Amino acid sequence: MLENILYLVGGLVVGVVAGFFLARFFMQRYLTKNPPINEKMIETMMTSMGRKPSQKQVKQVMNQMNRFK
Repeated sequence: MLENILYLVGGLVVGVVAGFFLARFFMQRYLTKNPPINEKMIETMMTSMGRKPSQKQVKQVMNQMNRFK
């Protein structure tokens, strides 16, 4: 009986540790493929829509994006 409980607890600990490292690995890989948005990307997006944004407009958009994280 006690042996079964120890196996269960040991399995849970191993699962949590393995899950943490797997999630960390996949998250790092995702962020390298899809980096978070930066000011240069916002400026490029606004330019492609036919506007030449000022630095103030770019900072306003960045502030709005950071507010919704």
